Amino acid sequence: MDEQNYLDFLRKVSEAIANSNSDPKVAFPLLQANLDKLDNNFVRFLQTWATAKLSEVETDTTEFTAKTIWDLSYCLSNFPLSDKANNMEIVIAGYEAVLKVFTREGNRENWAAIQNNLGIAYSDRIRGNRAQNLENAIATYNLVLEVCTKESFPIDWATTQYNLGIVYRNRIRGDRAQNLENAIAAYNLALEVYTKKDFPMYWAMTQNNRGNAYRNRIRGDRAQNLENAIAAYNLALEVYTKKDLPNTWAMTQNNLGIAYKNRIRGDRVQNLENAIAAYNLTLEVYTKKDLPMYWAMTQNNLGIAYSDRIRGNRAQNLENAVGTYQSENLELAIASHKKALEIYNLGSTYSNKIRHYRGENLENPIEAFRSENLELAIAAYQNASEVYTREAFPEEWAEIQHNIGKLLVQQGKWYDGLSHLEQTLAFYRQTENLESRADTIYQIARTHHLMSNLDKARLHYCDALRIYQHINNQPGIATCKTGLGRLMISIGYIDDALHELNQAWQIYDTINHKLGIENTQELIQFIHKIREKQST
Repeated sequence: MDEQNYLDFLRKVSEAIANSNSDPKVAFPLLQANLDKLDNNFVRFLQTWATAKLSEVETDTTEFTAKTIWDLSYCLSNFPLSDKANNMEIVIAGYEAVLKVFTREGNRENWAAIQNNLGIAYSDRIRGNRAQNLENAIATYNLVLEVCTKESFPIDWATTQYNLGIVYRNRIRGDRAQNLENAIAAYNLALEVYTKKDFPMYWAMTQNNRGNAYRNRIRGDRAQNLENAIAAYNLALEVYTKKDLPNTWAMTQNNLGIAYKNRIRGDRVQNLENAIAAYNLTLEVYTKKDLPMYWAMTQNNLGIAYSDRIRGNRAQNLENAVGTYQSENLELAIASHKKALEIYNLGSTYSNKIRHYRGENLENPIEAFRSENLELAIAAYQNASEVYTREAFPEEWAEIQHNIGKLLVQQGKWYDGLSHLEQTLAFYRQTENLESRADTIYQIARTHHLMSNLDKARLHYCDALRIYQHINNQPGIATCKTGLGRLMISIGYIDDALHELNQAWQIYDTINHKLGIENTQELIQFIHKIREKQST
């Protein structure tokens, strides 16, 4: 490692920034010309050199050196090229070194500004443990708030509240429900300063993120949370216009589409039409040519919306068991998925698709079409797994294996399905993705239940239930308790079954899960009928 080259590079970057009134973009060409120096060796050089230089007694020289490192760190945090993982390590090393000079006691304002930047760096960090990086960011922001109060530094206080909201929304540790409550509270505090009149851009940005938090909120009334999300997105769109901020406008339209797709209140038909309209507006900006990744994402969302779209008397069609009259929408859905090149999501569409019965001479036409679509879905997922390999895309691979396993089980290929699910579980046991781990364990429990391996089914239901309870996933808890209730009925433990099902019903009722309520009520009524027969 040639330390002199790194030192010369550091001085050139510092001079470039100093001559530009601290505009980091001025140094970008210089950084681009020296990408080879933005490596792990530079991280080590910076740590060693900064420790030595900043321990010198000359106050003026020390502060100048600290400012140089601060400028470099800020510049790199905004630099879009080179390896971001390396960049963030340099940024963190730089800010941590500078904090030894600009201390809380000696220079509170600079100390708080650097801490805030350090919090952003930790939240964007790629290396290290993701969960711990976010904890570091939260701790850092809370330190800032000890100095930057609303009264003394209102803008800095609001900025830190906003940043804290983002980290809490993404937080891995702690209770997911409480993290989202903390995020919403932080956004609401930021809006006490970020008003539409004084800070329209920051106000709109906060409204959009507040909408995301409400859309994913676990506590409170689900229907009202979605209404709050829709209201927040519409507020953001008062500032985010297609003309002035096309990309941000499109992003918010996409978020609005997701909220309308999931909306509980209002007319379901109109909600889906609103979702489709919002996605189509998004695609006016997210084009395949200019923004292929975002274009594909929106096409994917559009495909899902078309899959659920309602025309005619869909409920009556389903009740008559003749088929649904949504073939046009399903074909549009599949077309959208194909456009997005999301073979993975094609599987979801095919697995849910029921074609319109045209009178073929079949004993059970709906079941026949259902079987065909399951085959198409499995084939789509298997094609996707050729791209999303375990080595290159481990998370996507695991999700695909999980879905293949579920579909094979639906086909009655229990052993093949179980094999895929167990592969998935082996992967999730090595990650911190507890929700996906619990989902997979539940599917394994359900498969053993179908295979009449009741002891294994019970153990897996209980294992999934423990994880769901740990992460406070209420729908998951209710689903496991329903499964346990069914199992207890099958082995004759009626009182235990009723206990589990009553608890599941209470959860479904609390979260307003209509299908869950109906299913558990049906099972509870079945138990009461058993008791009536036993009493006679």
